[in-house]
Amino acid sequence: MTRAYIGLGSNLGNKMDNLRAGLAGLLAALPDVLVVGKSSVYNSSPVGMTDQPEFFNAVVAVETTMGPYELLNLIREIEIKSGRERITRWGPRTLDMDVLLFGSLHQDDPDLTVPHPRLKERRFVIEPLLEIDPEAKLPDGTPLSGLLDRIGDDQVTWRTGEL
Repeated sequence: MTRAYIGLGSNLGNKMDNLRAGLAGLLAALPDVLVVGKSSVYNSSPVGMTDQPEFFNAVVAVETTMGPYELLNLIREIEIKSGRERITRWGPRTLDMDVLLFGSLHQDDPDLTVPHPRLKERRFVIEPLLEIDPEAKLPDGTPLSGLLDRIGDDQVTWRTGEL
């Protein structure tokens, strides 16, 4: 089994229900995916396209027998079932799910980049990930906890509920 971390985000409709639908999709993938940790839900301002509603974000830790592309396909199916339409990059969405880390995999390809290419820049991803795994590291051994100081205070997040 491989430990992977999946980021979840939503800023349309009932955001909490959307995140819970993403979690339910992962839970339904037994025995190939076992949810072993989930963060609180964090509220954050949008990044990139800032003229849109605030996001709810969370991170889920899973143990999986799937390969990275199989996991990616699973989360894309869950997004589609939630009504996700990939129209505008960084635009509003019912549910966004990203493979943040996949074991010690380091890969950069058009379909899947792991670690997630903007992981080091996003407090709304690092904080919930560290909540469930305070010792989390990038594949090169860099502790994620050290990245928070580099991000600065312009990305404000706060806990808003439980997943």
